[in-house]
Amino acid sequence: MGLFIGNGADAPLLSSISPKIPKDTFHLAYIVHFIFGVGFLLPGNTFITAVDYFSYIYPGVNINRIFTAVKMVVCFITVVIVLGWARKSSSYLRINIGLALFVASLLTVPIIDLAYVKGRVGLYNGFYVTVAAVVVCGVANGLFESGVVGAAGELPERYMQASGAGLAASGVIVSVLRIITKAIYPHDASGLRSSANLYFGVSIVIMVICLICYNISNKLPVIQYYKDLKTKAQEEEEENDKPYLSKSPWKSSLWDVTRRVKWLAFARFLIFVVTFSIFPGHITEDVHSRILNDWYPILLIACESLFNLVGMSLPAFYLIKNENVVVTASLARLLFYPLFLGCWYGPAFLQTEIPTATLTCLLGITNGYLANVLLILPPKTVPIQHAEAAGIVMVVFSNLGLSVGSIASWLWII
Repeated sequence: MGLFIGNGADAPLLSSISPKIPKDTFHLAYIVHFIFGVGFLLPGNTFITAVDYFSYIYPGVNINRIFTAVKMVVCFITVVIVLGWARKSSSYLRINIGLALFVASLLTVPIIDLAYVKGRVGLYNGFYVTVAAVVVCGVANGLFESGVVGAAGELPERYMQASGAGLAASGVIVSVLRIITKAIYPHDASGLRSSANLYFGVSIVIMVICLICYNISNKLPVIQYYKDLKTKAQEEEEENDKPYLSKSPWKSSLWDVTRRVKWLAFARFLIFVVTFSIFPGHITEDVHSRILNDWYPILLIACESLFNLVGMSLPAFYLIKNENVVVTASLARLLFYPLFLGCWYGPAFLQTEIPTATLTCLLGITNGYLANVLLILPPKTVPIQHAEAAGIVMVVFSNLGLSVGSIASWLWII
């Protein structure tokens, strides 16, 4: 019989296998997974958050839409490749290479600014190099996210929840940085360069922290325990020379794992299509306020990021485990399209700040909660030796949704 780490009715508890599960002393493993979550999106968020700087030196370019689409598509392709080679590749190697590439991509912008652009406007060769850095960032994101989510899928639910909360926290971090820099730096070449360098400097430091934390956390007893558990389950499966759960309607293969989680994967895909076809492109470039002026998109992004963090944190207190409810709630988010269209083309009272801000907050909190639930549930529906595969499948569908959503965001300006 195989080993499950979920809490489903048909899943045996780990305590029935071994009562000596190591304690997560000082919640170190939880904190480290939160930091990993910050690392998922922080580099990409940094490129997008520096939109004021990039828009100033590269006028006439849709920075947010281009950077988002390039990064998401490259990340999706990378994750698909990882999925095909997951059994032959090491998550340890993928995560370390991903973090190193993150640092390299983030270093590119300050170096280009210092050595070539120097705050001058219209040097589009610098833009092309920056897009190349975004491509590297996308590759890094695919390697790092697939490795961390796959590994967290083999652990109890709380560690995946921590990663999700950290992911949302990265958005809050860059939003706060953008508010601070906009308040203290002048809106000229010097001020924009200083703010951009601050964004990238902070991100580089955090990615180095992620690199150190990962290589330390790999040796924590609680992490090692579940790794050993997976290894034993794999050995049992090989000794039996047959798929685990032979009475199950699906066999232990990548295709069967995908079939098992297909509706959850579709729901996660749909969540990100809806969110990223609206945010950040539509919210940052297509809505305007006479009262708040250029502060309006910044505050809207901060609202979305903050409520996304709230939503990502809620599964720690209440986790919906009914797949039908989660999928239905994901479909219901399609209502955001007519609602946001109303804020753009509808009656005058809908085009004011309060309705738009309210919808943005709802977009964030529903995205955060449902996305995290859909990251937690799938690995718990399969044996532990296939939890990594289930996690990577969800990452594939996540990035497919992000890619489709970021490309679909262009429809708002057609």
